Amino acid sequence: MSTVAATAAQTPPVAVTEPMANRVKKRLTSRTASIISLLIAVVWTIPTFGLLLSSFRPEREIKTTGWWTAFTNPSFTLENYETVLFGTSSTQLASYFVNSIVIAVPATIFTLTLAAMAAYALAWIDFKGRSWVFIGIFALQIVPLQMALIPLLQLFSNGAHIGSITIVPDFNLTGTFVTVWIAHAAFGLPLGTFLLHNFISEIPREMVEAARVDGAGHGAIFRKLMLPLITPALASFGIFEFLWVWNDLLVALTFTGGTKDVAPLTVRLAEMAGSRGDRWERLTAGAFVSLIVPLIVFLSLQKYFVRGLLAGGLKG
Repeated sequence: MSTVAATAAQTPPVAVTEPMANRVKKRLTSRTASIISLLIAVVWTIPTFGLLLSSFRPEREIKTTGWWTAFTNPSFTLENYETVLFGTSSTQLASYFVNSIVIAVPATIFTLTLAAMAAYALAWIDFKGRSWVFIGIFALQIVPLQMALIPLLQLFSNGAHIGSITIVPDFNLTGTFVTVWIAHAAFGLPLGTFLLHNFISEIPREMVEAARVDGAGHGAIFRKLMLPLITPALASFGIFEFLWVWNDLLVALTFTGGTKDVAPLTVRLAEMAGSRGDRWERLTAGAFVSLIVPLIVFLSLQKYFVRGLLAGGLKG
């Protein structure tokens, strides 16, 4: 009995490893981290606050003084907002604002849907060449989208032909919302598939096998099992994709041609300053109007955004 007790006394206690999630949480909620985050938030918010303040200042003061002078010599007006929202057809943003919503919402939904299905297929459907397909999708992320703009525009305008053989017929889609949706979905799919694949592949195999034992096919597993589990990841990538599409100018200008019927808000903002840049005071109100929808989207989905960023990256 004494030998057993002596052996137990000589055995060092086993160190309990603290889960990584708890360690990261302590670091992110420490006093130093909080102070740094507060300073970054203040510095990041100052330009936005200055933009908001300038949007309510008269044209003469915007062009001659800085926005901070409004505290010593306050003078505010709604003229800038009246011009960009209810002014002449050459200045108002109402129709372009609607176009941005019509472009951003479907383009985001299409990209999320296709990326989620592709990620599931690459993670859980065993087919020949699956690894090479995934490598190809990953490699597409480094290809500049500018390289694909002209070929895509030619495809939408004239179709695809090899000699006298028609590969893709001419659907005459140039200058329509469809071309912008397809372009944004094509450019967003590689990153979306790559990110969602990482989340889907980490789901325990036991859950998928149990669903298969119960008779569920790939469609049922994807709808009833995968989608609820990857909601944070979908929300995270959805925010990124929506903001990218909403703030895009290059793709929209290429595939809409600046046509008023389909051009988004960014195209109008680029033209609002005038041909010589002498009307840039309109940009203060116009830019802040363009911030409203992305701000609402981010604030409404921020809890999913944080969960999506941390999911799969913190393991105990």
